[in-house]
Amino acid sequence: MNFEEHVLPMRIADVERDTGISKDTLRVWERRYQFPKPQRDSLGERLYSQDQVERLRVIRRLLDQGMRPNQVLGMDLSELHLLLDAHSSQPTDTSRHATCLSLVRLLRTHCSRELRRSLNSILIKDGLQAFITQTIVPMSGIIGNDWIRGELTVPEEHLYTEQVQNVIRHAIHSQETEDVPPRILLTTFPEEGHCLGILMVEAMCVSEGAYCTSLGTSVPLPDIAKYAMDGKYDVVALSFSAAYPSRDVIKDLKQFRHILPEEISIWAGGAGLIQKRIHLPNLAVLTDIDGVPGLVRDWRQQFLGGQHD
Repeated sequence: MNFEEHVLPMRIADVERDTGISKDTLRVWERRYQFPKPQRDSLGERLYSQDQVERLRVIRRLLDQGMRPNQVLGMDLSELHLLLDAHSSQPTDTSRHATCLSLVRLLRTHCSRELRRSLNSILIKDGLQAFITQTIVPMSGIIGNDWIRGELTVPEEHLYTEQVQNVIRHAIHSQETEDVPPRILLTTFPEEGHCLGILMVEAMCVSEGAYCTSLGTSVPLPDIAKYAMDGKYDVVALSFSAAYPSRDVIKDLKQFRHILPEEISIWAGGAGLIQKRIHLPNLAVLTDIDGVPGLVRDWRQQFLGGQHD
């Protein structure tokens, strides 16, 4: 039985949640580029087919990688997949790329124990920061592309997330640090349920000897601000995945900056911030995990005179 034939069309609000593309943007694209082309129900509400939603998922990922709407909106799904493959970040080291592919194969063949052992072996060999930047980041890109193409099942995607998070958490807890400032509070806003991004940031900061506390995901903004103030934290680090509602990112960060004392720095990063122009006091925006150690060192240079570098 072909289950695709029985997938119901999606309303515009559901497409917004699924793809991270705002309703306003979808309407603009419809007028300007004649895509997407939704049907209408009896009440005139837009209905999007499964094929259009799949194309929009890939388009959102390509936009996150720097493409412009006019470059991609006229492409069919197969063309978008080819472009995604061409633009996907891969390790410059071909052997490293081969290692990432072998890890993905372990995932796809349900070899969970072997996957965990392989991840731990790479971690021990490379160290925590290199493990994050050279293995987990490119591997997550491969997983994300496979997910968009429908080549990864929900259990496989969940298995990947669980395995990687468990390995990183164990590595963080195993770090022997001096807990040198800055004191960093890590979390996400209520509409962000993905925790891998903020966990990777924590790993990078802990490796620099910083004092880190994670509140997990989806914490109300006033609660984050109060905890940061009560705990005398120097920095609040936030992660925004590509799934975060695009139209809310700047608004939510402005609101949070308003309720958080200006002397507490905000570090915000993730795919949800790509191509966003945000200028707020004492806010640093990163779209590359490689930049996290530099933020820690810059903070120490500014507030501690670099004496702990």
